[in-house]
Amino acid sequence: MTTPKSTIALGIDLGGSSVKSVWVNANGDVLARETTGFDAANALEWAAIIRRLLGHPPEGVDTRLARVGLSAPGLASEDGRCIRCMPGRLQGLEGLDWTQFLGRTTKVPVLNDAQAALRGECWLGAGRGVSNAILLTLGTGVGGAAMVDGNLLRGRIGRAGHLGHTVLDVDAPPDVCQAPGSLEQMIGNCTIEVRSGGRFKTTHELIEAFRAGDAAATAVWLRSLKHLAGAIASFINILDPQRVIIGGGIARAGDVLFAPLQKFLDPMEWRPDGSQAVLVPAELGEYAGAFGAARAAIESAS
Repeated sequence: MTTPKSTIALGIDLGGSSVKSVWVNANGDVLARETTGFDAANALEWAAIIRRLLGHPPEGVDTRLARVGLSAPGLASEDGRCIRCMPGRLQGLEGLDWTQFLGRTTKVPVLNDAQAALRGECWLGAGRGVSNAILLTLGTGVGGAAMVDGNLLRGRIGRAGHLGHTVLDVDAPPDVCQAPGSLEQMIGNCTIEVRSGGRFKTTHELIEAFRAGDAAATAVWLRSLKHLAGAIASFINILDPQRVIIGGGIARAGDVLFAPLQKFLDPMEWRPDGSQAVLVPAELGEYAGAFGAARAAIESAS
């Protein structure tokens, strides 16, 4: 059964301090988009915002007929109705059944945020037209997701695709997911002060110093990218993607990231018959998760 082209969906991406939403039709045409901030200290303020967004659709859209999808951090439940595990943040999110909370007669599919972002990129962004792709989001931490043969990998309990917690140094201290010397520790903004000996407080500062030719910054930045290249080479061998999509705040560095990263990756990547995975920047920016949630909602209508 095909999805009716008249299907309209509200895609919602719940982050740590804001809710991003898009109203979109089955062709990918955007009817409206919005970012709404909230104070995480105010219990369930984010939930009230999401309910309010559903109650204020674009002109001419009947919310009773629209589909709704939600993206959020954490592990989604097996039935896709809630986030089953998200310790420490967004109190009240764990176990919240969004179909019931929003009073919907059709299921509200709930996805992990990185998996939703990849779904969005493979629909309307950098992954268009491919059935095998991975996504890495480089920011405070390192998010990840994988699509293999057109299927978004979820795994037994939803952990599949947490590429940032790949172990690169077994003798290093563990990260938040118990992975020692993880990719997240090697390039995430969360460790920049440690990696730079306290000289830089943000990766942005490090990159600006690298651009200016600072020798110490150059050493730290290039070492970070060499670790990233090693991780990507491993992901290519395991998942065999056509495209490796790089997003997140650090990816906005552009050629300062992509040029040396490609140079490090070239001798590491196994390329039988000349086959090469293509590094590409993400295209949907901060709304990728919302687009992915909308796509899941639209597909649920078919």
